[in-house]
Amino acid sequence: MGKPRGIRTARKHVNHRREQRWADKEYKKAHMGTRWKANPFGGASHAKGIVLEKVGVEAKQPNSAIRKCVRVQLIKNGKKVTAFVPRDGCLNHIEENDEIQGRQGSQRIPSSFIQGKEGTATIIGVIYTCDK
Repeated sequence: MGKPRGIRTARKHVNHRREQRWADKEYKKAHMGTRWKANPFGGASHAKGIVLEKVGVEAKQPNSAIRKCVRVQLIKNGKKVTAFVPRDGCLNHIEENDEIQGRQGSQRIPSSFIQGKEGTATIIGVIYTCDK
């Protein structure tokens, strides 16, 4: 069976195109609404949170470093995420119950991608102003 042809087939073409759009990966990503549900930041580029604890996360192979991270509870939705603290000695300036702001990052830290029921993400480049 081929395509419907003729002067009165516009409705059929429009309906078929609307159904077939969902096969397009980018269209589905934009219209399903999972950006708000699955992402701990809720679609935002940055988020603020309260530091719960300091943790050390082992790097992926072939590296054998321990990345300095903190567990953060986001203020906007209460989700707990693992945040990578950049640069040498920055972890010494961060204490529990401090407020930090961060942005989303890369896959350098293995334990910081979708873990547990609340879900996690990396916050790389923790922006922290030291007033001490």
